[in-house]
Amino acid sequence: MDKKIVETGNPDDPVLFFINPDAEEKHYLTEQLKIDEHTLASSLDPDELSRLEFEPDHLALIIKRPKNYSNSETLSFKIASKGLFLFKDKLVIVLSDDINIFEGKQFTKVTSLTDLTLRIIFRSILHYLEHLKIFNMIVEELEKKINTSMENKYLINLFTLEKSLVYYLNSINSNSLVFEKMKYYSAKIGFTPEELEFLDDIIIENTQCHMQSDIYSSILASMMDARASIVSNNINLLMKTLNIITIGIMGPTLIVSIFSMNVGIPLAGHPLAFWIILSLAAVSVITVVFFWKKFKW
Repeated sequence: MDKKIVETGNPDDPVLFFINPDAEEKHYLTEQLKIDEHTLASSLDPDELSRLEFEPDHLALIIKRPKNYSNSETLSFKIASKGLFLFKDKLVIVLSDDINIFEGKQFTKVTSLTDLTLRIIFRSILHYLEHLKIFNMIVEELEKKINTSMENKYLINLFTLEKSLVYYLNSINSNSLVFEKMKYYSAKIGFTPEELEFLDDIIIENTQCHMQSDIYSSILASMMDARASIVSNNINLLMKTLNIITIGIMGPTLIVSIFSMNVGIPLAGHPLAFWIILSLAAVSVITVVFFWKKFKW
């Protein structure tokens, strides 16, 4: 309506949006709209690769998209699939979870169903870029914590982020192959010159998104090695400090132990024996500290 996407609830409208369809809705999609059952299942499978298929009466497009990020302890960024089934007079969208794919200024001037399909694809790429910004912020925060912490939790978080980036790179690359195929079959799909130009912009944006993910992945891999070394060095420094403290305590402990033996010992009858022993213990501690500072232990 007025080149904008408006929710109506009318099943006869040109855009149908299915969220995790139930058995009845799947029957409608496969029997009434003749959507292949395997292709429909692929649009709900997060492990399915992106692909483009031409059916007798519609175009089937499976692309990868990032799932909405929720701030949790695991810091895991997950991938999902999205199914776009383009008919001559209808566009069917199938998702596994409820997200608003029509938000943003990209959907203010929709001219056709093919144009809407491209805009939905473009929105997925922007979603990837938004997640990469969040990812960068999380990594910077973890970097500060790791510098002052010896816990494994933050290293495990970095490892989880690194694994998520691998999935992102794989899904973005999978999408790029489909976009190139769409450009190759642009005449068969029915893209206008303006839409074909928009598709070129999508390919460029997706390439930049892939490059950015690849850079983050390389940085994170190097950071994992560096942070592991820092944690190990922090532990070594702590052990060094504990050893110095132990050595400092050994001197006065030895002196007090010698004068605590149940045999005849010097100073046994001296009135200031207690204070002399304490002084010797203090001197031993001072001696250890002196050598510690002098030799920079």
